[in-house]
Amino acid sequence: MDNIAGSKSSLGWVVQISTVLLVALWIFPTVGLLVSSFRTADQISSSGWWAALFPSEQSQRYRVADPDDNRSNVDGVYVVKGNFFTENRGGGDIKSWGTSSREIGAYAPGEVADLGDGETFSVDAEGNYAWTGNDEQISGRGQRAFVTAVSPPEFTFNNYNTILFSGTAGDNMTKAFFNTLTVTIPATVIPIVVAAFAAYALAWMDFPGRALLIAIIVGLLVVPLQLALIPLLSLHVGIGIGKGYLGTWLAHTGFGLPLAIYLLRNYMVGLPRDIIENAKVDGATDFQIFTKIILPLSFPALASFAIFQFLWTWNDLLVAKVFLIDSTGQTTVMTDQIVNLLGTRGGNWEILATAAFVSIAVPLVVFFAMQKYLVRGLLAGSVK
Repeated sequence: MDNIAGSKSSLGWVVQISTVLLVALWIFPTVGLLVSSFRTADQISSSGWWAALFPSEQSQRYRVADPDDNRSNVDGVYVVKGNFFTENRGGGDIKSWGTSSREIGAYAPGEVADLGDGETFSVDAEGNYAWTGNDEQISGRGQRAFVTAVSPPEFTFNNYNTILFSGTAGDNMTKAFFNTLTVTIPATVIPIVVAAFAAYALAWMDFPGRALLIAIIVGLLVVPLQLALIPLLSLHVGIGIGKGYLGTWLAHTGFGLPLAIYLLRNYMVGLPRDIIENAKVDGATDFQIFTKIILPLSFPALASFAIFQFLWTWNDLLVAKVFLIDSTGQTTVMTDQIVNLLGTRGGNWEILATAAFVSIAVPLVVFFAMQKYLVRGLLAGSVK
């Protein structure tokens, strides 16, 4: 009885758990990237994104302001006073501090450290410090201190300001964003238009060699992308296209057409035959049937492929490197710009996280706007 059609499977809970796990595996990194994009470098280095809403303990090394310019003489004793948090990046309540990297928690807030020969140093819980000594001691480089502080949660828009609007990094990322749009939109629309015509012909038109063409298209689905890069680039150079947007659009179109034709043909084959036959009886041409009947009914399949093609093209680096990007950097796409940031800002994880989230923001919007058509388009033609 368990195998009767329509009966509920006893393994339904396995499917549900698997679905939840897959969703979690996709959501957690995305949320982590979003949260990290609003955190400072110190917070990212001291705690994970899941602790962003809680106070964090951070250890920082500070140095007293230039004593030659900031010291004062009080009854023959030179004193330098200030606040580490005001003079440097940081904040919070100091838990402990020290003057040596070997003992960063040697003193409690407010305690005075004896540095010898009458030289002293102290730090309170708010970051205020006082360094006292004679003329020779209070000179040269400022005394260093290792401070361990409990910092409250902090979120900032400075990362986005740096990436999108500030200086060279902002200019390059903004330019890369529009370059990526320039590549992605035509590289998504062109293969859909071409594949829709081809899929209709393979599904509803009878002509010699149709079965062979279908077999060739299925075979092209397994051809590695890397296999055709250099020959195709040589062809582009030979016919005068060279490196540029046109060559990139054609490359993405060529690489995306087999999947597009296969997907759309499977969907169109499953459409009711009576509708097409009745339209032909009424005198409709193939072009009218295609534009008035097939295209509106095939929207789920078109949207499904559009999602795949858009995501693939937007996140592409290899094709852009081969067919588009030149030495001037005027046509750099976002994926390549992030690679450049990784090289120049390898330690600035907050900048990298922000740039990465800016890069995935548009694909997320496209996916959630059209995801209801995804499953319908993928399953089209699988069940008769």
